[in-house]
Amino acid sequence: MKNKLTIVKIGGNVINDNKALTSFLTDFASIEGLKILVHGGGKKASELAAQIGLTPKMMNGRRVTDEANLDVVTMVYAGLLNKKIVAQLQQYNCNAIGLSGADANSIKAHKRVVKDIDYGYAGDVDEVNDSVIKLLLENNLTPVFCAITHDKNGQLLNTNADTIASEIASGLTNHFHVVLIYCFEKNGVLKDVKDDNSIIENIDSKSYAALKDKNIIADGMLPKLENCFYALNNGVAKIIIGNPSVIVNKVQKYTSLKL
Repeated sequence: MKNKLTIVKIGGNVINDNKALTSFLTDFASIEGLKILVHGGGKKASELAAQIGLTPKMMNGRRVTDEANLDVVTMVYAGLLNKKIVAQLQQYNCNAIGLSGADANSIKAHKRVVKDIDYGYAGDVDEVNDSVIKLLLENNLTPVFCAITHDKNGQLLNTNADTIASEIASGLTNHFHVVLIYCFEKNGVLKDVKDDNSIIENIDSKSYAALKDKNIIADGMLPKLENCFYALNNGVAKIIIGNPSVIVNKVQKYTSLKL
Protein backbone atom coordinates (compact mmCIF):
# COMPACT_ATOMS: atom_id res chain seq x y z
CA MET A 1 0.00 0.00 0.00
CA LYS A 2 1.57 3.27 -1.13
CA ASN A 3 1.55 6.29 1.17
CA LYS A 4 -0.56 9.20 0.01
CA LEU A 5 1.27 12.25 -1.31
CA THR A 6 -0.58 15.51 -1.85
CA ILE A 7 0.99 17.92 -4.34
CA VAL A 8 -0.49 21.41 -4.45
CA LYS A 9 0.30 24.07 -7.03
CA ILE A 10 -0.64 27.59 -6.01
CA GLY A 11 -0.67 30.54 -8.37
CA GLY A 12 -2.72 33.34 -9.80
CA ASN A 13 -3.78 36.30 -7.69
CA VAL A 14 -3.46 34.27 -4.48
CA ILE A 15 0.32 34.71 -4.59
CA ASN A 16 -0.03 38.52 -4.79
CA ASP A 17 -2.61 38.81 -2.02
CA ASN A 18 -0.90 38.55 1.37
CA LYS A 19 -4.13 37.76 3.21
CA ALA A 20 -5.18 35.07 0.72
CA LEU A 21 -1.69 33.57 0.69
CA THR A 22 -1.52 33.46 4.48
CA SER A 23 -4.89 31.72 4.64
CA PHE A 24 -3.79 29.21 1.99
CA LEU A 25 -0.48 28.43 3.70
CA THR A 26 -2.24 27.90 7.02
CA ASP A 27 -4.50 25.34 5.34
CA PHE A 28 -1.64 23.76 3.40
CA ALA A 29 0.36 23.28 6.61
CA SER A 30 -2.62 21.43 8.11
CA ILE A 31 -2.74 18.79 5.34
CA GLU A 32 -2.01 15.45 6.97
CA GLY A 33 0.70 13.22 5.62
CA LEU A 34 3.30 13.87 2.95
CA LYS A 35 2.97 16.98 0.85
CA ILE A 36 4.74 19.15 -1.71
CA LEU A 37 4.00 22.74 -2.67
CA VAL A 38 4.72 24.19 -6.11
CA HIS A 39 4.27 27.91 -6.63
CA GLY A 40 4.19 30.33 -9.51
CA GLY A 41 4.48 34.08 -9.24
CA GLY A 42 4.23 35.43 -12.75
CA LYS A 43 2.24 38.51 -11.77
CA LYS A 44 4.77 39.51 -9.13
CA ALA A 45 7.58 38.99 -11.63
CA SER A 46 5.76 41.13 -14.19
CA GLU A 47 5.31 43.92 -11.62
CA LEU A 48 9.01 43.92 -10.75
CA ALA A 49 9.99 43.77 -14.42
CA ALA A 50 7.84 46.82 -15.13
CA GLN A 51 9.43 48.70 -12.23
CA ILE A 52 12.88 48.32 -13.80
CA GLY A 53 11.69 49.11 -17.32
CA LEU A 54 11.24 45.62 -18.75
CA THR A 55 8.14 44.59 -20.68
CA PRO A 56 6.96 41.01 -20.06
CA LYS A 57 5.73 39.17 -23.15
CA MET A 58 3.23 36.32 -23.19
CA MET A 59 2.42 33.87 -26.01
CA ASN A 60 -0.25 31.17 -25.79
CA GLY A 61 -0.48 31.65 -22.02
CA ARG A 62 3.26 31.21 -21.52
CA ARG A 63 5.95 33.74 -20.70
CA VAL A 64 8.65 34.60 -23.23
CA THR A 65 11.86 34.82 -21.18
CA ASP A 66 14.83 36.80 -22.48
CA GLU A 67 18.05 37.05 -20.46
CA ALA A 68 16.98 40.14 -18.50
CA ASN A 69 13.57 38.70 -17.65
CA LEU A 70 15.21 35.42 -16.62
CA ASP A 71 17.14 37.33 -13.96
CA VAL A 72 13.89 38.87 -12.74
CA VAL A 73 11.91 35.63 -12.54
CA THR A 74 14.81 33.90 -10.80
CA MET A 75 14.99 36.66 -8.18
CA VAL A 76 11.24 36.63 -7.62
CA TYR A 77 10.47 32.90 -7.85
CA ALA A 78 13.55 31.31 -6.29
CA GLY A 79 14.27 34.20 -3.92
CA LEU A 80 11.59 36.55 -2.69
CA LEU A 81 8.46 34.40 -3.02
CA ASN A 82 10.00 31.04 -2.27
CA LYS A 83 11.67 32.16 0.94
CA LYS A 84 8.64 34.13 2.14
CA ILE A 85 6.50 31.02 1.65
CA VAL A 86 9.01 28.76 3.42
CA ALA A 87 9.29 31.19 6.35
CA GLN A 88 5.51 31.30 6.78
CA LEU A 89 5.22 27.52 6.64
CA GLN A 90 7.84 27.25 9.37
CA GLN A 91 5.65 29.59 11.42
CA TYR A 92 2.82 27.04 11.04
CA ASN A 93 5.07 24.14 12.10
CA CYS A 94 5.45 22.78 8.59
CA ASN A 95 9.14 21.97 8.14
CA ALA A 96 9.50 23.26 4.59
CA ILE A 97 12.56 23.44 2.38
CA GLY A 98 12.63 25.84 -0.57
CA LEU A 99 13.96 24.46 -3.84
CA SER A 100 14.58 25.29 -7.46
CA GLY A 101 15.16 22.52 -9.97
CA ALA A 102 18.91 23.13 -9.67
CA ASP A 103 18.93 22.31 -5.95
CA ALA A 104 20.00 18.68 -5.48
CA ASN A 105 19.61 18.34 -9.26
CA SER A 106 15.92 17.80 -8.54
CA ILE A 107 14.49 18.91 -11.92
CA LYS A 108 16.56 18.88 -15.09
CA ALA A 109 15.28 20.60 -18.20
CA HIS A 110 16.38 21.83 -21.62
CA LYS A 111 15.92 25.15 -23.33
CA ARG A 112 12.74 24.93 -25.37
CA VAL A 113 13.40 24.18 -29.02
CA VAL A 114 12.31 27.03 -31.28
CA LYS A 115 9.44 26.04 -33.55
CA ASP A 116 6.81 28.65 -34.33
CA ILE A 117 7.63 30.79 -31.27
CA ASP A 118 10.97 31.49 -29.56
CA TYR A 119 10.21 31.37 -25.84
CA GLY A 120 13.77 32.34 -24.93
CA TYR A 121 15.08 30.80 -21.71
CA ALA A 122 11.99 28.70 -21.16
CA GLY A 123 12.66 25.19 -19.93
CA ASP A 124 10.94 21.94 -20.83
CA VAL A 125 11.41 19.24 -18.20
CA ASP A 126 13.55 16.21 -19.06
CA GLU A 127 13.84 14.47 -15.74
CA VAL A 128 12.58 14.64 -12.16
CA ASN A 129 14.99 13.30 -9.57
CA ASP A 130 12.38 11.24 -7.76
CA SER A 131 14.90 9.59 -5.43
CA VAL A 132 16.11 12.86 -3.90
CA ILE A 133 12.56 14.22 -3.53
CA LYS A 134 11.49 10.93 -1.94
CA LEU A 135 14.44 11.21 0.46
CA LEU A 136 13.33 14.68 1.56
CA LEU A 137 9.77 13.51 2.13
CA GLU A 138 10.91 10.47 4.10
CA ASN A 139 12.89 12.79 6.38
CA ASN A 140 9.78 14.79 7.24
CA LEU A 141 10.63 17.74 5.02
CA THR A 142 8.05 19.47 2.84
CA PRO A 143 9.60 20.55 -0.48
CA VAL A 144 8.49 23.93 -1.81
CA PHE A 145 9.39 24.18 -5.49
CA CYS A 146 9.53 27.41 -7.46
CA ALA A 147 9.26 27.63 -11.25
CA ILE A 148 13.00 27.60 -11.98
CA THR A 149 14.81 24.55 -13.41
CA HIS A 150 18.30 23.99 -14.87
CA ASP A 151 19.97 22.18 -17.77
CA LYS A 152 22.92 20.58 -15.86
CA ASN A 153 25.23 22.88 -17.85
CA GLY A 154 24.97 25.88 -15.56
CA GLN A 155 21.96 27.47 -17.23
CA LEU A 156 18.83 28.32 -15.23
CA LEU A 157 15.53 28.08 -17.07
CA ASN A 158 12.04 29.48 -16.48
CA THR A 159 9.56 26.62 -16.47
CA ASN A 160 5.78 26.78 -16.23
CA ALA A 161 4.83 26.03 -12.62
CA ASP A 162 1.82 23.96 -13.70
CA THR A 163 4.23 21.82 -15.71
CA ILE A 164 6.59 21.43 -12.76
CA ALA A 165 3.71 20.26 -10.56
CA SER A 166 2.59 17.79 -13.23
CA GLU A 167 6.11 16.45 -13.80
CA ILE A 168 6.85 16.04 -10.08
CA ALA A 169 3.52 14.30 -9.58
CA SER A 170 4.17 11.96 -12.50
CA GLY A 171 7.71 11.25 -11.36
CA LEU A 172 6.63 10.16 -7.89
CA THR A 173 3.79 7.81 -8.83
CA ASN A 174 6.05 4.77 -8.50
CA HIS A 175 6.56 5.59 -4.82
CA PHE A 176 3.32 7.21 -3.69
CA HIS A 177 -0.42 7.43 -4.26
CA VAL A 178 -0.37 10.93 -5.71
CA VAL A 179 -3.17 13.49 -5.58
CA LEU A 180 -2.49 16.69 -7.52
CA ILE A 181 -4.38 19.90 -6.73
CA TYR A 182 -4.19 23.12 -8.74
CA CYS A 183 -5.29 26.15 -6.71
CA PHE A 184 -5.88 29.70 -7.89
CA GLU A 185 -8.39 32.46 -7.30
CA LYS A 186 -11.19 30.91 -9.38
CA ASN A 187 -13.53 28.18 -8.16
CA GLY A 188 -12.48 25.75 -10.87
CA VAL A 189 -12.57 25.57 -14.65
CA LEU A 190 -15.41 27.90 -15.65
CA LYS A 191 -17.85 27.89 -18.56
CA ASP A 192 -17.92 31.69 -18.31
CA VAL A 193 -14.83 33.39 -16.89
CA LYS A 194 -17.05 36.24 -15.68
CA ASP A 195 -19.26 33.89 -13.65
CA ASP A 196 -17.44 32.27 -10.72
CA ASN A 197 -20.33 29.88 -10.21
CA SER A 198 -20.22 28.40 -13.72
CA ILE A 199 -17.94 25.57 -12.61
CA ILE A 200 -17.41 22.64 -14.94
CA GLU A 201 -17.37 19.95 -12.27
CA ASN A 202 -16.10 17.02 -14.34
CA ILE A 203 -13.81 17.01 -17.37
CA ASP A 204 -12.49 13.99 -19.24
CA SER A 205 -10.37 13.86 -22.38
CA LYS A 206 -13.42 13.81 -24.67
CA SER A 207 -15.19 16.76 -23.06
CA TYR A 208 -11.88 18.64 -22.89
CA ALA A 209 -11.52 18.43 -26.66
CA ALA A 210 -15.05 19.78 -27.09
CA LEU A 211 -14.45 22.64 -24.64
CA LYS A 212 -11.31 23.62 -26.55
CA ASP A 213 -13.16 23.56 -29.88
CA LYS A 214 -15.79 25.91 -28.45
CA ASN A 215 -13.04 28.18 -27.07
CA ILE A 216 -14.45 27.78 -23.55
CA ILE A 217 -11.04 26.61 -22.41
CA ALA A 218 -8.42 28.97 -23.82
CA ASP A 219 -5.36 31.12 -23.04
CA GLY A 220 -3.63 30.31 -19.75
CA MET A 221 -6.06 27.52 -18.92
CA LEU A 222 -4.84 25.48 -21.91
CA PRO A 223 -1.38 24.62 -20.57
CA LYS A 224 -2.90 23.92 -17.14
CA LEU A 225 -5.30 21.34 -18.57
CA GLU A 226 -2.65 19.84 -20.85
CA ASN A 227 -0.50 19.29 -17.76
CA CYS A 228 -3.41 17.71 -15.93
CA PHE A 229 -4.01 15.11 -18.61
CA TYR A 230 -0.29 14.44 -18.91
CA ALA A 231 -0.21 13.64 -15.19
CA LEU A 232 -3.29 11.43 -15.39
CA ASN A 233 -1.72 9.50 -18.25
CA ASN A 234 1.37 8.97 -16.10
CA GLY A 235 -0.30 7.41 -13.10
CA VAL A 236 -1.46 10.32 -10.94
CA ALA A 237 -4.51 9.06 -9.07
CA LYS A 238 -6.61 12.21 -8.83
CA ILE A 239 -6.53 15.82 -10.03
CA ILE A 240 -8.58 18.72 -8.66
CA ILE A 241 -8.74 22.34 -9.80
CA GLY A 242 -10.32 24.92 -7.51
CA ASN A 243 -9.89 27.82 -5.13
CA PRO A 244 -7.53 27.40 -2.15
CA SER A 245 -10.31 26.20 0.14
CA VAL A 246 -10.50 22.95 -1.80
CA ILE A 247 -7.37 21.58 -0.09
CA VAL A 248 -9.16 21.31 3.25
CA ASN A 249 -12.56 20.35 1.83
CA LYS A 250 -14.18 23.70 2.61
CA VAL A 251 -15.96 23.81 -0.75
CA GLN A 252 -18.38 21.38 -2.36
CA LYS A 253 -17.93 22.38 -6.00
CA TYR A 254 -14.69 22.28 -7.92
CA THR A 255 -13.35 20.74 -11.12
CA SER A 256 -12.33 17.09 -11.06
CA LEU A 257 -10.43 15.55 -13.97
CA LYS A 258 -10.25 12.00 -15.26
CA LEU A 259 -9.15 10.30 -18.46
